[in-house]
Order: sequence, then structure tokens, then C-alpha cells
Amino acid sequence: MRIALLILLLLAGLFLAMHLAGRQAERQALRDEGEQAREQLTLYAGSLRTLIDRFRALPAVLALDPELRGTLGGPVDNAAQHMLNLKLEQMNRAAGSTTLELLDREGLAVAASNWRLPTSFVGHNYGFRPYFVEARRLGSGRFYAVGVTSGIPGYFLASAVRGAEDTFIGAIVVKLEFPELEQEWGQRSDIILVSDARGVVFIANQPGWRYRELQPISAEGRAEMAATRQYDKQPLAPLIHSTRINFGDDSRLVRVEGPDGPRDYLWESLPLPSEGWTLHLLRTPQEAASSARAASLAAGGAWLAVFFLVLFLHQRWRLARIRQRSREELEQLVEQRTAALRTAQDGLIQAAKLAALGQMSTALAHEINQPLTALQMHLASLRLMLDNGQLEQARKALGRHDELLQRMASLTGHLKTYARKTPGGLRECLELGSVVDKSLQLLAPNLRDAKVRISQELAVPAWVSGDAIRLEQVLVNLLRNALDAVAGEADPQLWITLRRDGDHWVLEVADNGGGIAEDDLQRVFDPFFTTKPAGAGLGIGLAVSYAIVHELGGTLSAANQGEGALFSLRLPVDKTREELP
Repeated sequence: MRIALLILLLLAGLFLAMHLAGRQAERQALRDEGEQAREQLTLYAGSLRTLIDRFRALPAVLALDPELRGTLGGPVDNAAQHMLNLKLEQMNRAAGSTTLELLDREGLAVAASNWRLPTSFVGHNYGFRPYFVEARRLGSGRFYAVGVTSGIPGYFLASAVRGAEDTFIGAIVVKLEFPELEQEWGQRSDIILVSDARGVVFIANQPGWRYRELQPISAEGRAEMAATRQYDKQPLAPLIHSTRINFGDDSRLVRVEGPDGPRDYLWESLPLPSEGWTLHLLRTPQEAASSARAASLAAGGAWLAVFFLVLFLHQRWRLARIRQRSREELEQLVEQRTAALRTAQDGLIQAAKLAALGQMSTALAHEINQPLTALQMHLASLRLMLDNGQLEQARKALGRHDELLQRMASLTGHLKTYARKTPGGLRECLELGSVVDKSLQLLAPNLRDAKVRISQELAVPAWVSGDAIRLEQVLVNLLRNALDAVAGEADPQLWITLRRDGDHWVLEVADNGGGIAEDDLQRVFDPFFTTKPAGAGLGIGLAVSYAIVHELGGTLSAANQGEGALFSLRLPVDKTREELP
């Protein structure tokens, strides 16, 4: 009965230890794989943001074009339409976008860069599209949808074109398609999805996953999609999935009824607030099963070791009790016999005493030998169990796994990774001198290769209200232009000055690169104007910088000074920061 109870305890403890350890190791392995997947997801998000950010400011810049504004101000005849078509075609080719189109105040496409194609947008009315409605109401709009004319999905970025007295006279629209991005993602073994605010997947790197509903859509939502023809003629089907384990932070283990049947995926999600989208990465777990098996074996070996160690210690305790009791009984018996024989003769007493002691010693040795033999067998069994438990190998395997995790976490220094876009309306109190330092750090290799001497006079702290990342973009554009200007100079030099001028901070970048031609000074901030050779630039860097500074309430100007050019950036002082104690 006692042996059966011990065996039952051994098996129950072994099963429980292996089960709990395996489950815990599986969850930890899933968390670790989820961390890796999230880092990869951040990189994918960065690629998508970078692609969109390249063209985000393009509609606003093109909306300032005087020719487009002048044409929309009145009737558009055939000759004017032809000239606009040619111009948009040239601009689209230079910018690298998919399509450019110009809509009048009613949403009618009066010109488009694809005017030569059978799927030309010219003559079609897109006033029902949300990007046009938002541009007319808010000044800018964006919308991802399937093209009603071409049938090809794309991301539409629109900006309002303003006429006299800031009246709405039309919109300029840029369409972006992502074939290269989908092709690049298609080479990955992971499943990569992009869904809209309603949970409809519109970008997928594997067939069968596009146009799937990740969540139920209300009747109002379906009516709105039908009215805007967002997924025109594309059948939407629900993607059936259920969460098995939720790790938090948009990370979970999900059973998905996908195109290839039901499978378990590590599902990582990353919101893209600037677009209203969500990026998803589904990865088949790789290490969880092996980690669970290794942990189960390790836990089983540890349980066996503990069990037999306790058994061994208990046996030693029992043997110690037996020895103690035997000594006590022997001492008591010797005392009794000694007292009884004390009156006998010394020889007889001694002989009887020796005989009795010999007999008792032999019996005692026989009684002790049996548990000692059993103890020796238990010790041999314990060594064999410990040898076959392979705990050291499991520990080494865990050590090697710890070392791999420590290498992939140090690539996203900078994925950990995600191309910001900070929202266009971001305002924060920032120090302009810090923006200068970070911009110089970004261009440090270029400055080092060009062997440019830089002189700085910075009156810091210079507190302004704005967007640090966008101001870095402006300053990097100015510094790069200065580097291009001093290329080939015997002693290239740059001067960066930051000074206070009343209620403004003035940041100046000067060079000794020969300056700007007088005829070009009035056009340096025009879109697509450049003095660089073909292929060296699109000519929109300064135009975008001008738009950014203007949006922040400042000014950007260009002039010639000494042996080179001088660009001056003026921004209002953030007096709320200066008033702080």
C-alpha cells in the first residue's frame, strides 16, 4: 500500500510538473517570438510610412502652382486641358507617383497624368469620393479605395486649390499604388495585412487574404462603403478567427480559418494613427513546441531528482533513528547485565559479558546490513536518474537561447522598427539648437567626406513652437543644398548662426559655394525648380521646406552673401516657455 502510494505520488507530481513547466515555457516562447514579430512589424510599418511620407506634402505643394490655380479660376477649354494634361504627366513622372489628377469645384477631373490611357480619369466625376469631400471642407483629404475607372486599388491624397479670397476652386489628387511594396512583402513567409478603420483588409502579401473582414461591419458602414464605392465590385468575406491566448499590447495567439485551413498564428497588430489603418503580422510559431518539450523534460528530471532526494533523506533519517534506538537499547542492556553480574566473580563476569556482547553484535550487524544495502541501491538509482535526466544539456540549451535573444534585441536601435511621421498639426515646445545638433549628426558622414569646415554661433536656448522632426527635415535640406554648392571648392566652408531678432529666432545657413544666380533667386522655392543636373534631384526639397516653415508660422528666404548663398529661417519665439521660472 505504501509503495503504491509512493508510485502514485511520483507519477502525479511528474505529470503536473511537466505540464505546468511545458505550458509556461510555451507561453514564454510565444511572448519572445511575439517580440521578434513586433520588431519586424515595426520595420514594415516604417517602410509603409516612408513610402507615403515621400508624397504626403506633394498635393499641398502642387496646389500652390499658379498655372493650375489660374486654369481652375475660369472655363477649361481643350487647349488649356491639353496643356494641363502634359504638365501633370511631366510632374507625375518627375515625382514618381502613380497618377496626378486635377478636379474642379464639383469633382470633375479636368486633367490627369494618365490622359493617354484607356483608363484616363479625365471627364469622370469623383465628387462622391471622401478625399474630395474632405479637401473641399478641410483643405486636405485621403482615402484608400479601388479605382472606379481603372479597377486598381490605391491611396488617394488630395489638397484643396484656392482661388481669390481663399475660395475653393478645385483639388489636386495624387494616387499611390503599392505594387513594389506588396511584391517585397510577398517574398516573406509571414502573412502581412493592412486593414482600414472598419477592419477590412485591403493590402495582403498572400492571395486569398485581401478583402477579408476582420470584424463585423454595421449596416451603416456597408451603406457608406457602397456610397463611396470604396471596394467597388470586390466581394468582401469575413475572416473567421478566435483568440486562444491574449498577451496584451495587440499581441495574441489566434486560431484562423484561413485559405489554407485552420492554423494557429502569432498575431501582432500595430495601429497607424496618421492613416487610420492597422498593420498586422501573422507568424506561425516555430520555437514554442520545442521549448515546451525541453522545459517539460527539464521539469520532469528536476521532479524525479527532488523526489528521490527526499526519499533518500527520509531513508537516512530512518536509519539514524534505528541506530540511535539500537544504541540506547544496547546501553541499557549492558548496564542491566553489568549490575546483575557485579556480584559474580570477575572471571565469570568477564566471560559472560564477552559472550553476550559477541552474540548481540553479530545480530545487530545483520540487522544493519540490510538497510545499508538498500541505501546503496537507492544511491545508484539516484545517480542513474540524474545522469539520464540531461538537466545540464537543457540548461545549456536555455543558455544558448538566452544568448540569441540578447543579439536581435540590440538593427529597430534605430527597427526597434515601424519612415514620422508626426501628424502635420503637431505643436510642441522645442529647443532650436538641439534641432541643429541632431541635423548635423544625421549629415556627419557627408560632412566628413566633403571635408567641410563648419562655423557655429548659436545663441541657446532658443525655444520655439513646432515639430522637431519637420524642422530637422528643413535644416537637413538646407545643409545638403549647401554641401552641393561647396562641392569642388578648394576650402569648403559652412556657417550656421542662431540669433534672436525681436520676437523671432533667426537661423541662418551660409556657404562659400558661389551663390545663386540672380535670375534664380525668385524661383528657388518653386516646386520642381532645380539647378542640379538631371537625376540629381526633383527640385521639391526647398518647396517642401518652405511649406513646412510657413505651416509653423515662420518664413524661409534665400539671398547671396559674400562668396555664397544665405538661407534664413525665422520662427516666432515661444514666450510661454520663456515665462516659466
